[in-house]
Amino acid sequence: MRTALTDLLGVEHPIVGFNRSPAVVAAVTNAGGFGVLAASVYGPEELDAQLTWIEEQVEGKPYGVDLLVPEKFVPGDPADLVASMRAQIPAEHFAFVRGLLEKYDIPPAPTVDHQQVAASLTTPGAIALLDTAFKHRISLIASALGTPPPELVARAKELGVVTAALVGQARHAERQIAAGVDVLVAQGTEAGGHTGTIATMVLTPEIVDIAGDRPVLAAGGIADGRQMAAALALGAAGVWCGSIWLSSAEDVAVQAIKSKFLAASSADTLRSPTRTGKPARQLRTAWHDEWAAAGSPEPLPLPLQPMLVDEAWQRIDAAAEAGHEGALALESFFVGQVVGSFRDIRPAGEITRAMAAGCERRIRELAGRL
Repeated sequence: MRTALTDLLGVEHPIVGFNRSPAVVAAVTNAGGFGVLAASVYGPEELDAQLTWIEEQVEGKPYGVDLLVPEKFVPGDPADLVASMRAQIPAEHFAFVRGLLEKYDIPPAPTVDHQQVAASLTTPGAIALLDTAFKHRISLIASALGTPPPELVARAKELGVVTAALVGQARHAERQIAAGVDVLVAQGTEAGGHTGTIATMVLTPEIVDIAGDRPVLAAGGIADGRQMAAALALGAAGVWCGSIWLSSAEDVAVQAIKSKFLAASSADTLRSPTRTGKPARQLRTAWHDEWAAAGSPEPLPLPLQPMLVDEAWQRIDAAAEAGHEGALALESFFVGQVVGSFRDIRPAGEITRAMAAGCERRIRELAGRL
């Protein structure tokens, strides 16, 4: 299948696979799609190691990275960024999270210091990750949560790296076009993670109409070939998929959450700021009910909220994997409404090939009706 996206990136299938797991990224690329690593979950040194590993696996095939570059975030002291931001978290919020963990009897667990990762969710932190990414032979860099800083676009163009941006409204796309972004990703509200309120079916043609000669990718609610064919019919040059890879064998999510995904329906997600400070679609669990209860504090802005809850989620994940009842009630992760279509755990390469084949089959079926 040939589209503006396959020509631009030099891939076989117009399928972008976005995931935090390097093994998923490599598997999608090796199956003929285009893998994109969620880089903001790493610090610079860890990102460097992950990109090196991906390059060893794909042997010259193209791949990309995605950075969360928020336009709005709580500022801190550059001399001591993490400590200065953490000092802005109210005591009542710490007390609420401690009380929640006690209520569900979540045991202590060895924790990894991800506070620096939270600091990466600022423009200075994103620039540090950008420096790391550009040391590798990436083919695309995507920016989420706002218009990318001019430095990102300028450096990418200088190095011949394609720039992409996720948008949830037409006005967002207009700002990205003005910034010089090469590819627009129309992310509908069905999508997992940070997303807006407009549906993919409505948003995609809106963005196509204002994109000019820029390729547009459809995102949100796309997990099989039929949905991919529908995206192409709307004028998209390909699809950007995230949630479907959570049902892949290579995804790093603990088995406890994967089991919850397999049991979930498409009605079991919600948009909530309780993990990152910005509305993000995720699997609804007791965690969200507790934050919505009377007397609960309001979630904090980015990046204070992830700094507040990161250790709690490490403890919940570890306890849930061990079968702890309270942790299983709280356990959640970012996922879109397509979670209701998950039936089993499959290799990411198989998912990629099946989606491409299903899309081609559906297009031929539709052509036969004319």
